[in-house]
Amino acid sequence: MYDLSEKVAVVTGAGRHKGLGEAMAKRLAADGAKVVVTDIGKPSGEQFKQQHIGTEAEMDQIVGEITDAGGTAVAQICDVREESDVAAAVERAVKEFGRLDFFVNNAGIGYLMTDILSLEQADWDTVLNVNLRGVFFGIKHAAKQMIAQGGGGRIINIASQAAKRGFPGAAAYVSSKHGIVGLTRTAALEFGEHRIAVNSICPNHVTTGLGAWQTDHFSAARGRSHDDYTAEMRGRIPLGRVGLTSDIAAMCAFLCSEEAVYITGQNLDVSGGEEMH
Repeated sequence: MYDLSEKVAVVTGAGRHKGLGEAMAKRLAADGAKVVVTDIGKPSGEQFKQQHIGTEAEMDQIVGEITDAGGTAVAQICDVREESDVAAAVERAVKEFGRLDFFVNNAGIGYLMTDILSLEQADWDTVLNVNLRGVFFGIKHAAKQMIAQGGGGRIINIASQAAKRGFPGAAAYVSSKHGIVGLTRTAALEFGEHRIAVNSICPNHVTTGLGAWQTDHFSAARGRSHDDYTAEMRGRIPLGRVGLTSDIAAMCAFLCSEEAVYITGQNLDVSGGEEMH
């Protein structure tokens, strides 16, 4: 555990149980940070169905679980495609807790998956707008606040194993995650003089609700049984298991800690050895 007391964090896409965002928000709160939990809040058409988004009610439940465990958190609806929503999330942190120290760009879409020839522009635009444009807005408004208040800060972007290699049937997702790598490096260069460290975490397959959907989707697309597909996946991982949300939450907490003060511009694999670059 790290001492993050008196620190303030915003975590986007943190309104779903069993998700990476929930795990990171709860870990930061357990380490003492005050946390603004954000998510889109309600379904919106075919691309943002109930099973894929964090509802307002579920966000409130997660905040309640954090406070019941002795932490401090509030919920904020935030559609990361909208710059004004992202700016409002930063403003909520400052209004509630007086400052912003950590911004975790976690909100993303990993369920609009198809081959390039079948990929519609609307789905391409949606994935890029959430996964990359949303990260850009988060970096921009977090850095503005951190520069204004002084004292540095940490920005953490959730990329993916798909930021390091291609995957058939996931062109928009892979493109967006590769983009996060370049954006992370550029932001680290621009904000280093302000002592703002910018890094990304690159998980492999993680056992989230989205991860379960991806397993079902890709095993069917590749003509494998669910068991055979997951066995093949584990066989590619030197440590012999898929990732857990706690693995990613632990890396997030480390990057927010004083132990990571000299790390910036990195795109860190947390993959059990499946990725090594």
